[in-house]
Amino acid sequence: MYCQQNAPGEDVTFVFQERENLHPTRDNDVKVQVRACALSWIDTKLLSEMKMEKDLLPVGREISGIVLEVGRKVSFFQPDDEVVGILPLDSEESGLCEVVLVHEHYLVRKPEKVCWVEAAGTVRDGVRAYTALHYLSQVSPGKSVLVMDGASPFGTITIQLAQHRGAKVISTAYSLEDKQFLERLRPAVARVIDVSNGKIDVAESCLEETGGLGVDIVVDAGVKLYSAEDESTSKSQLLPHKHDIITLLGVGGHWITTERNLQLDPPDSHSLFLKGATVSFLNDEIWNLSNIQQGKYLYILLMKLSSSVFRPQLDEPIPLYEAKVSMEIVQKNQARKRQVIQF
Repeated sequence: MYCQQNAPGEDVTFVFQERENLHPTRDNDVKVQVRACALSWIDTKLLSEMKMEKDLLPVGREISGIVLEVGRKVSFFQPDDEVVGILPLDSEESGLCEVVLVHEHYLVRKPEKVCWVEAAGTVRDGVRAYTALHYLSQVSPGKSVLVMDGASPFGTITIQLAQHRGAKVISTAYSLEDKQFLERLRPAVARVIDVSNGKIDVAESCLEETGGLGVDIVVDAGVKLYSAEDESTSKSQLLPHKHDIITLLGVGGHWITTERNLQLDPPDSHSLFLKGATVSFLNDEIWNLSNIQQGKYLYILLMKLSSSVFRPQLDEPIPLYEAKVSMEIVQKNQARKRQVIQF
């Protein structure tokens, strides 16, 4: 399956294409029979900024499957191994395909206890959560962590990973359904802040929960950059203002943001300076751009999954013939659970 770029301003469309033959297996390639492939949003803007735009962009990069054949120099895998991985950003291959060729550095072995669908459905959010909590903020026992939109697939894994490291977790919920989901999580979240009606002050609630000290780590799901009248969509109405996040950060705190256009004015920077706080940008593709650490992170992640440290939030497995409809929902950011295609 491929994503077709249309005229500017138009929605992208998704198309299936028949493939003639795979090119021969190169020295470091692994030929994988795909058993499950997770769908994730295609960042066309990032691809164009990195000069990786194509008329047809491959869809489906998080895969799990069985090794059919390995190249001459492959040292980590052999035929019949069960593997999982993330195809690189510049991959020519679509993961939504019966057989793919992948460089061995993008794969790790799948633990036996983890099923195909869970392996493919967890790998991206898990690497992201690990990047945020270990690489960007060094979460440790006793720290307090605020996870925005904790009921999203990424939020759920971030909460579970933070709790596993002994942190106290506070989370925001965007609807009553999300609030109920978060309240059912075990171990329990210290506080769920329901922001759906717009009346509850997130900064006030966090300061109250931490005895006025503020939160050590904030993982946001986007922020409001301007005053309310400038914001258009209803989703952005629920986002916290950047000033709220700066207010609720504790001394020496870490703010991990997914807001690529974050603009900090001199008074914002001054407040962060007085607290000795840091701002880090969470870019999903960082491990794809520098793959030295990727294998290590994938491995740690899957070991955590196999030892039941966390359970991903997945929808029911989807058959291949429904992939186009599911991908359209994902691309419009309307899916609340991770969508995984099962072969």
